[in-house]
Amino acid sequence: MRIFRIIPVLAMFILATTVNAEAQCKAFAKKICLPELGSYTHDGNYHAAILVEGEEAELYKTFYSDMDYRVAICGEDKLPNVEFRILDANKNVLYSNKDSNYAKTWDFKLQSSQQLKLVIKVNSFNKPGETPVSGCVSIMFGFKVKK
Repeated sequence: MRIFRIIPVLAMFILATTVNAEAQCKAFAKKICLPELGSYTHDGNYHAAILVEGEEAELYKTFYSDMDYRVAICGEDKLPNVEFRILDANKNVLYSNKDSNYAKTWDFKLQSSQQLKLVIKVNSFNKPGETPVSGCVSIMFGFKVKK
């Protein structure tokens, strides 16, 4: 019977820890990554998650023609370089920041509206047997409407 009392407490602790980590990550996105958009208008969405070095995440987003876009990727300072690639529906790599010394932003415009896939990877710099580092990674989108 005692186990039935422990399980709800343990579940609440895990939930509270997860909610707190997500709130801290969103605050990181607002404070650190949002300014990377510069003169671009933020789309209003805060995409942020705790990632461990060596871990990858994917995000799909629709982009429209006749607009200029900026993608900004920010990782906490304790993390190694954050790599991001943008692929089209045919899995062609449109951009990789690895080729640009791990740049945090990429500005682009599309000839036609399409859904693109963003692949974000936290590189690894630890040695085998060491505990991997984890931290917040944020993806922000900004746009400018052509006049």
